[in-house]
Amino acid sequence: MPVNADTLAYGPLDLSDREFEMFRALIFEKSGINLNEGKKELVRTRLGGRLRKGGFRSFMEYYKYVTQDVSESELVTLLDAISTNLTSFFREANHFNYLKKNVLPDVLLRKKTDPLKEIRAWSAGCSTGEEPYSISFILLETLESMPSMDVKLLATDLSTKVLAKAARGIYTAEQVKSVPKELLPRYFDIEHINDEKFYRVGQKARGIVQFKRFNLMTPTFPFKRKFDFIFCRNVMIYFDKPTQQTLINKFYNALAPGGHLLIGHSESLTGVQHRFKYVQPTIYRKQEQQ
Repeated sequence: MPVNADTLAYGPLDLSDREFEMFRALIFEKSGINLNEGKKELVRTRLGGRLRKGGFRSFMEYYKYVTQDVSESELVTLLDAISTNLTSFFREANHFNYLKKNVLPDVLLRKKTDPLKEIRAWSAGCSTGEEPYSISFILLETLESMPSMDVKLLATDLSTKVLAKAARGIYTAEQVKSVPKELLPRYFDIEHINDEKFYRVGQKARGIVQFKRFNLMTPTFPFKRKFDFIFCRNVMIYFDKPTQQTLINKFYNALAPGGHLLIGHSESLTGVQHRFKYVQPTIYRKQEQQ
């Protein structure tokens, strides 16, 4: 007899209030994601598939397995299932215009006296790669006449699933619709897979982006060099104010003097104590002199 979609072979797949609170606390501790009480059904639905696939008899059995897994590989799978990843190329376009017209000219002016001639940037919460690749296109367009400049863009996310897709860099025609038409032939190669047309990000842009799994809840960021700008957009909406404040201060310390932080249009630093200078909505800058 077939098993119902929401039923294990051993009984109904129910998530009690106590179990929800246990998962909610675990997810907050490990990722900073603050799930409100209305997210119980989301947790039940997204983790339910993992329970069925793994043959777990209950949410409690699965919770014990996750918390006792020393390798934390199952924790990564759990967080992958919970994370929401919505993105597109050149999403919130004014940030990319500001990057091109304001941030990069300022960075290049400051780099004139820097013997290393390097630019370092970070896309924190990069999802399936559209944001860092969009940034890479702007960087390459701006620095076309400066081949000696060493440019690297770190792109991180909590989810290994979206990072794998980002690293492949393959997108449908629908997904690249928001890419300016003049940039498509410069930075994408066309591929046909099973008679369907796809766009793969070319080596020129892929070469300056490094994808890496990174948890923003890490107590101290381990980066040796300071970033010239950081994009962290539509990530902090999942955090409570104390978590946001801790993260914002870590971003401040990770930026070079004069560096910029760009956050999502649905986010604000209102109610968060920080040392950034307000530039305009969703754009902040670290002081020039420390």
